[in-house]
Amino acid sequence: MFTGIIADVGTIADKQERDGGLRLRIETNRLGMEDVQLGDSIAVNGVCLTAVQIEGKCFTVDVSRETLNCTVGLEQQGAQVNLEKALRLADRLGGHLVSGHVDGVGEVMDFVNLGESWKLVVHTPHDLSKYIAAKGSVTINGVSLTVNKIEGTAFEVNLIPHTLQQTTLKELHVDSRVNLEIDLIARYVERMLNADK
Repeated sequence: MFTGIIADVGTIADKQERDGGLRLRIETNRLGMEDVQLGDSIAVNGVCLTAVQIEGKCFTVDVSRETLNCTVGLEQQGAQVNLEKALRLADRLGGHLVSGHVDGVGEVMDFVNLGESWKLVVHTPHDLSKYIAAKGSVTINGVSLTVNKIEGTAFEVNLIPHTLQQTTLKELHVDSRVNLEIDLIARYVERMLNADK
């Protein structure tokens, strides 16, 4: 589990083809790898991946073809990625409960500077839009955000300068594709409502 509070922006330092997927070596800046062990989960752009090798400030993960087909932002060497270590029971829950299981890929429709903040409008796949609620939580590329407004299959969030400085979201532009994870509660509510149908 994660919180959607990004701890670091890392770089995909190396990628290698491996069994139809990729092996990525990711270089961190301020993540703090001293407490990370082999097998630990790290969210990379919102995707929960397992550390299979750790060397200094770098860690290596294997990404299956299935994961690559369902996400964006993991295939380009040199790309910057949002990083978050898995939540410990004693940690503060500063964002919301995030599983690191991407539900779909959205597309940026608008990204506008409002002066003190930025407005980001994202189009969601039709089957995901029903799970996104005004004032509810959504994760974009691993970042926990609050939904301000919904119109059809698009939703709007507000990004403060701190969020832009600490994440890769500042690099977004119209037509950028982003990893989306809906709030966990929405999944279980639907399952309960449809369990007897």
